Amino acid sequence: MSPAEPLAVVVGATGALGGAIVRRLRARGVPVLAVARSGEALAALHADDEGVLTCTADIADDAAGPAIAQALAARDAPVRMVVQAAGLPAVGPLDTVDPAALGAAVALKVGGMLRLVRAADPWLGEGSRLVALGGHYGAEPSPHVPGAGVTNAALANLVRQLADHHGPRGITAHLVAPGPADTDRLRRLSADRATARGVDVEEILAERRAESPLGALVTPDQVGWAVATLLDPEAAALTGSTLALDMGARRGL
Repeated sequence: MSPAEPLAVVVGATGALGGAIVRRLRARGVPVLAVARSGEALAALHADDEGVLTCTADIADDAAGPAIAQALAARDAPVRMVVQAAGLPAVGPLDTVDPAALGAAVALKVGGMLRLVRAADPWLGEGSRLVALGGHYGAEPSPHVPGAGVTNAALANLVRQLADHHGPRGITAHLVAPGPADTDRLRRLSADRATARGVDVEEILAERRAESPLGALVTPDQVGWAVATLLDPEAAALTGSTLALDMGARRGL
């Protein structure tokens, strides 16, 4: 029996960004173990593409690790890449955010990344990529989105630690940090903010675009491209670093 083909694991695979990452990886011919909370949404992914395997799990829960490990053991193939792309819940601005909700956001993204890496560890090897999807506000904090800022800053720190820890095995770690992305979620959050300010939602979206010198939002397909490109051998030079996919919005050095 020939060995199973190496695969990627994508957490948050049914979201806008996670879905774009899955499509890019599949375009490269990489089988994907898609992980998400909704079994129904995962079943639809598999129905569209048999190269997408599925695992229903909530990465915020400790039970997710054993569930992912069990799915990988059933496949028993090398893991080329793991991607933590679970989306954050909206926790509100700094003046009203519930401290417990802020902690839960960190547990979801940072704790979830650690759960994912530990679950996949037996199948990682030379050239494997550990990828966390962070965001622009981790480097450019805003009191409007403290959950994203605090969580994504913590992710950057964790990625550095993962790079140091796994580097001797030839495994690299990466943080991809998009700016505001043109998704339904951004539009829903913008609509809520527009209502609170008593303005039209297009005014809020224009403010998000104006954060970039290009006057543009990042697209999910651009995020998928960036993550898939990390599979290239040359991307090993980026280990421990943040790939700022923010349309130039970051002003700091």
